[in-house]
Amino acid sequence: MAVTESAPAVPPAGGTHNRTSDGPVPGAPDEAAPGTRVPTGRTPRAPGPADRTPPARGASEPGGAGYEGILRRQSLRESSARTYARSLPIVPVRARGLTIEGADGRRYLDCLSGAGTLALGHNHPVVLEAVKKVLDSGAPLHVLDLATPVKDAFTSELFATLPGELADNARIQFCGPAGTDAVEAALKLVRTATGRSGLLAFTGAYHGMTSGALDASGGATDIRVTRLPYPHSYRCPYGVGGARGAQLAARWTENLLDDPKSGVTTPAGMILEAVQGEGGVIPAPDDWMRRMRRITADRSIPLVVDEVQTGVGRTGAFWAVEHSGVVPDVMVLSKAIGGSLPLAVIVYRSELDAWEPGAHAGTFRGNQLAMAAGTATLAYVRENKLAERAGVLGARILGQLRGLAADHPCIGDVRGRGLMIGVELVDPDAAGPEDTVPPAAPALALAVQQECLARGLIVELGGRHSAVVRLLPPLTLTDEQATAVLDRFADALAAAERAHTPQPPAARRPPAPRTAPGPSH
Repeated sequence: MAVTESAPAVPPAGGTHNRTSDGPVPGAPDEAAPGTRVPTGRTPRAPGPADRTPPARGASEPGGAGYEGILRRQSLRESSARTYARSLPIVPVRARGLTIEGADGRRYLDCLSGAGTLALGHNHPVVLEAVKKVLDSGAPLHVLDLATPVKDAFTSELFATLPGELADNARIQFCGPAGTDAVEAALKLVRTATGRSGLLAFTGAYHGMTSGALDASGGATDIRVTRLPYPHSYRCPYGVGGARGAQLAARWTENLLDDPKSGVTTPAGMILEAVQGEGGVIPAPDDWMRRMRRITADRSIPLVVDEVQTGVGRTGAFWAVEHSGVVPDVMVLSKAIGGSLPLAVIVYRSELDAWEPGAHAGTFRGNQLAMAAGTATLAYVRENKLAERAGVLGARILGQLRGLAADHPCIGDVRGRGLMIGVELVDPDAAGPEDTVPPAAPALALAVQQECLARGLIVELGGRHSAVVRLLPPLTLTDEQATAVLDRFADALAAAERAHTPQPPAARRPPAPRTAPGPSH
């Protein structure tokens, strides 16, 4: 399977962040220049000797000093809460662009991108230069929330990318360096501003791992937040899908808020994702997003949009809310805004700024290196129109994957927006007579992930049952790299399918005729 269309290279733009080649890790596969056509119909393959470089120093030394020893010590020392390390048993030592090189000398195409953090891929030159400039300047690296030239440049660049209606009347709060702390800040803000305590959130949501963020996520067990139906065309809770399913979900929300006997009082805010990532890569319909904005505005309910994973061009617009034209009251931002380093903020309408000094704080909210890297990343994405590029290339990849689904009944749904893509795997033979769609196939998804890794491709799983294979490549992905990713995924899918398909028993051979022994000599 190959990409048959070649998009033009991203042209250089004016300003100080013109496009610079990522440059491959020496010898890395499929790091061709953008805009170059590659032959179609390649036969995918697992990496062989040519995909290896000599192991990094110490990688194969005796006495446990190599990567096997590193992995063993990690399993002994780190907590049971570790996640990615379980499904991706690699020890990265070098990386550039799309490519990671492990301590064992193997190279991988990284379609996880730090869970969406690496908008420009690994170690992009503009990011490295921005960090180096701060280090060489002698500027303090830790400044709490003091004003600095580095912070001022970051805030100015960030505001230049925001929806104009928000940027013209916005305040920014620098939070602890994780997106979940920014979610906590957003929830605290709307509660303070409105004097109310209740919250509206959605099924399938993921907002982080701290207490308040978990309350608003889909896996909450101690319910302190009113849960609303999120539109899901493939697994529609109403069994109808499409625009009609989204209309019913919106109607339910409206009715719940207006019914005096619903048990739901006017909340402090509503929090949602324009594309649910961990929930299974589910884009919200634009009409539904606009209706949520009307519902909340008409009832003076602040609308909080979590753009932690969808922001900075990921979905084909700089911010995912731009697809629908919605301007939220609060935007939660992290991941890519730090240019691969830890940074999280909320940006909100100034009318909500009812906080007292110190109402939300964090020792590491003044991360100078992350701000410099973030400024460079934001400017590079904006100047080189990488959001638009992500939209074009993402649509092409979605089309290729939907074509692949025609030959693989285990692909239940292909969905996404821009370079935020999900492939839901199902068991078509296990569907019951009343099932509108087949049940999820998490074991098959896990097998596909493992087969991808064996072929030098890093992907993640998500969704309700961990049955959605997720692709989050960097926005600098070239046509040729996209082809390599799709080839390896198709090959991995076929291998996993074969392993999970029961083989019919071999036909029993008839017994050989018995013969009398010959005469004795």
